[in-house]
Amino acid sequence: MTGAAVSPPGVTEYGAAPLPRPRGILSHAVLDALRLPPGTVACRWPYVPGGDPFGEDLQLALHLCYELHYRGLRGVAAEWEWDPGLLRLRGQMEQLFLEGLRDRTAGGDAVTAELDALLVEPAGGAGLSRRLAEQGEWWQMREFLVHRSVYHHKEADPHAWVIPRLHGRAKASLVAVEYDEFGAGREERVHARLFADLLAGAELDPGYLHYLDDVPAPAIAVVNMMSLFGLHRGLRGALVGHFATAETTSAPSARRMVRAMRRMGAHPDCAFFYSEHIEADAVHEQVMRRDVVGGLLESDPELAADIVLGIQATGLLEDDLGRHIDRAWDEDRTSLRRPLPL
Repeated sequence: MTGAAVSPPGVTEYGAAPLPRPRGILSHAVLDALRLPPGTVACRWPYVPGGDPFGEDLQLALHLCYELHYRGLRGVAAEWEWDPGLLRLRGQMEQLFLEGLRDRTAGGDAVTAELDALLVEPAGGAGLSRRLAEQGEWWQMREFLVHRSVYHHKEADPHAWVIPRLHGRAKASLVAVEYDEFGAGREERVHARLFADLLAGAELDPGYLHYLDDVPAPAIAVVNMMSLFGLHRGLRGALVGHFATAETTSAPSARRMVRAMRRMGAHPDCAFFYSEHIEADAVHEQVMRRDVVGGLLESDPELAADIVLGIQATGLLEDDLGRHIDRAWDEDRTSLRRPLPL
């Protein structure tokens, strides 16, 4: 890995994510390229092998490419966002990732059945939120928050990309949900800001993507899926399916997280983030199902299979992350790439 980059003239550092450490040949190549001025050196991009589409290297490399479309990366020129060579590499990685999602999901076009299934909790319980509420320890809670920080620092941002790709009832209703996610016009109530307050209340660093080096591929893959669906108009149905899934499953999970926070004696800001989601997301679930998904199917019924893909892929990746964390905690070890400081 080369030395620290010097910020090119005009690069805005405020809010940009720090550059992480590489995790393999792909992420190493992307990081090395991003330290150079775009267009001045012909970068030799590696061939994307047909390896693990959910592995550490590809997921980090893809995340770096996507982050250029969000707040940017510290010390990296903004022009890299649309560099043709980097976009070609990103396209190859996206194809592998998308094929992996399709291969591991059942598919189909029964949208109503898929949405109904989200309302039924699995017989084995409700995953990590139940574990944390009933028997979790504070060190486990703090690890869980670090895993989720990669998602919640963005939260509703990827969904905003679908707005110009919708119309009519679906568009108007999705914007209404997004308005709440972005604090209803109040900076201090933006959900990403509330999560940063939660991190500070848990004595964790609230900085944007501060823990990217610490989270494993399953946590990054969840966010990469959102970016993949959001950046491609052809996957707008999948993005709506993902958003509907998140809003449908959020309120019951948030209720258990409030119980967990209060049982552990956490700072009030920790419980507040989740209590804010209980009532709001119960309403959002109805709006997403009836007006966003329903409106999209009325205008574009051919997108039913993509909506199902978004629903199933979200469940798949959330389950992957849950199994990773459960396995580590069952063995009484950290679920992160390195333990948090005590």
